[in-house]
Amino acid sequence: MSSHHVVREKQEPALLVLGMDSFDDELLGQLLEWSPTVIVTEDTAEQVHARGIKIDCIISNDENGELQSDIKYLPAGNDTLTEAALKYLVTHNYPAVNIVTDELQLKDVIFFADKINLVIYNAGRKIYAVNSGFNKWKPAGEIIELLVHPHQLHTGGLEHINNNRFKTTHDGFFSLQFDQPFIFIAEEIA
Repeated sequence: MSSHHVVREKQEPALLVLGMDSFDDELLGQLLEWSPTVIVTEDTAEQVHARGIKIDCIISNDENGELQSDIKYLPAGNDTLTEAALKYLVTHNYPAVNIVTDELQLKDVIFFADKINLVIYNAGRKIYAVNSGFNKWKPAGEIIELLVHPHQLHTGGLEHINNNRFKTTHDGFFSLQFDQPFIFIAEEIA
């Protein structure tokens, strides 16, 4: 990348921090590399601020204290914190968001899966929605977990291990075909 590369606002995925008790600081640094919009909850604001990270928005139902200057407060209203943040991002035309969370609540993101590109980091896994016909290159022996059991599932390059867990059979592409709009899959983070 040349030194004159300009990153335009909303070009990089926003970062939504819902919980980061077990999140790797090096991976956090990678997610922050291009200065994304950073949205936090009241519970995670102190942790993020303590790491010297500039916070753009706090999802809260009350404005209390000044953690940093120029912070926007987003009221959650009757929505969950996740839903409130995703509504804000979709309304403001963000194309993608990385979500860091300690507790996976797919019910809070499922409505948004076709409106914004979601990548969720939880418990050493990278979780995202895929459409039928999805394929991706992976080395042999990688674990892929389907977070739902899709209708009419057909796989290529995968060996079924148990429940909804599969292992790639060789270096190369694996594929997923199924009969529904999308499913969430999880990969282990190396």
